[in-house]
Amino acid sequence: MEPAGIEDSLRRRGVRLTRQRQILLDLIDGSGKHLDAEQLYQMAKEQDPKLNRVTVYRTLKLLKQGGLVDELDLMHYGGDQHYYETRLKQEHAHIICLRCGKVEEFFGDPLQRLRKQVEAHLGFQILIARTEVGGYCSHCQALRAREIEQAREAEAAPARPRKRKPG
Repeated sequence: MEPAGIEDSLRRRGVRLTRQRQILLDLIDGSGKHLDAEQLYQMAKEQDPKLNRVTVYRTLKLLKQGGLVDELDLMHYGGDQHYYETRLKQEHAHIICLRCGKVEEFFGDPLQRLRKQVEAHLGFQILIARTEVGGYCSHCQALRAREIEQAREAEAAPARPRKRKPG
């Protein structure tokens, strides 16, 4: 998201883009990850040791209310944790591995087609769409297959008699 657009959006709401708010926006936008409030706080504190948690939470709330940041639960993989990303111009789906928590973003025509189908079939005007898909990444699929195979082998193996200790 471009800084001028952010500043204009905040200014229209009577809010200044302070140094601390800019730090948080830059971290959310530039990290390439979906960060929770605590991670953002720790990273921002490295840049500005005076920054405190209250400021981080207030800023996240302000940016969310201003439509500049989206708050995501990502299939509740982290329990009640929420993650933040700047509102991108192009809609995308979040693909979450329910085993390791890896998050991938999917962009593409299928999402636009789905949006158009919903609007056409239901007569619904969509303003925002958030899509989350949960499953297992290729690495975790391989681990699960190995674990299932090991469990089957353990079930099939005859029980070994335990050695008795002399005495």
